[in-house]
This record gives sequence, structure tokens and C-alpha cells, in this order.
Amino acid sequence: MNRPQVVSREEWQAARDELMVKEKALTRAQDALAAERRRLPMVRVRSDHEFTAPDGSTVAFPGLFDGKRQLVVYHFMRAAGSAAICGGCATFTDNVPDLPHLAARDTRLILMAPAPQEEIEPVRARFGWTTPWYSAYGNGLYEEIGLGGGFALSVFLRDGDEVFHTYETTSRGVDRLRLDFSLLDLTPYGRQEQWEDSPEGWPQDPTMRWLRLRDEY
Repeated sequence: MNRPQVVSREEWQAARDELMVKEKALTRAQDALAAERRRLPMVRVRSDHEFTAPDGSTVAFPGLFDGKRQLVVYHFMRAAGSAAICGGCATFTDNVPDLPHLAARDTRLILMAPAPQEEIEPVRARFGWTTPWYSAYGNGLYEEIGLGGGFALSVFLRDGDEVFHTYETTSRGVDRLRLDFSLLDLTPYGRQEQWEDSPEGWPQDPTMRWLRLRDEY
């Protein structure tokens, strides 16, 4: 088995200390980027969009906040009439735990998809997810914010009945929010995907080809 070089504890500590300098620099750079993100301008969006809640009721946009000021939305890639389940979205959602501490900062996290609720609920029930999942079927929100049918993560701010779109990210921006990927990035073999810069002979597969729906492993 190919594996990292074995050295003394002293040699390991010296290498670890050298890497720590770079990790601290990255932490400071991430803090600076977050400060810029907090200063982004925002766009007012229509507050009369209506969504279907998990219980089948209709909720206006401000109601999605459940009384909170800030709303984080993961846009699950599930189009109306599609029988396929997006593996990337499903494995991302597997990483979303109960997040009581968000509420302490006046913030809520939900899932959203453009499919109708009757096509969402079987997927949620199959995997036992507890994060509230709303349907934006036919309400025009995705068109207004230019989202299309892909996956993404959006942030909204509510001021009374006014709603504003403050941030959006997709691709690797969402990828880095996954706990499983973040933990793998700390390991010697990493995610074991072909795009990674790893030593010769390290195990590597095509990107995300190894992922399965949680009940298909």
C-alpha cells in the first residue's frame, strides 16, 4: 500500500509546524473574505412568491424565515416530473444536521426545489431528512434570481415584509460546506479523486464517481 513517509516525532512536528503557518494564513484570508461578503450589496426580490410547505400549506416568502432575519437556502436539483435523484444534492443533504445554533443568530436553513411538494416528499421520507424542504413550483423565484435548474446555495435577508437576495454560490462554493469532504481533506488520501494533487500511486477515482445514495452503499 502506498502511504506517507514514516519519520520521527520530531521530524513530523517540524513538518506540521511548517504547514500550520500556511493554515493560519488561509484562516486569516478566509476571515478577510467573509468581511468582504458581509459588505456585498443586495437585491430586493418579490415578497409575494408563494411556496408549498412540507405539510402542504402555502407560505409567502417572508414566512419562509419563520420569524428570523436571515435565511439560507440550499436549492436541491429536482425538477418537476424528474424521477432521478441528484446524488450530489442528496449526499450534500446527508451532511445537514439539526442546527439549533443558527436560530440563536436569527438565521434559518431550509431546502428548496422547483418540483411540486408531492414529488419532494417521497425523497425526503426515503432518506429521513428533517431539514424543512419547500417547493418553489411555478412561483417564478428561480427565474427572478437567475438560478435555472442547477444546485446552489442562496442567502436572503428579511426586513419586515421586504426580502433581499444577499449572496449565492454553487459548485465548489457549496462543496466546501460539506462536513464529509472537509474531513476527507484532512486525511492522507484526501477525497481520492482524480482532480486532487496527490502523490504518485495514491488511490484516486473519477470525481464523485464513488458517491452513492445513502441506502445504496
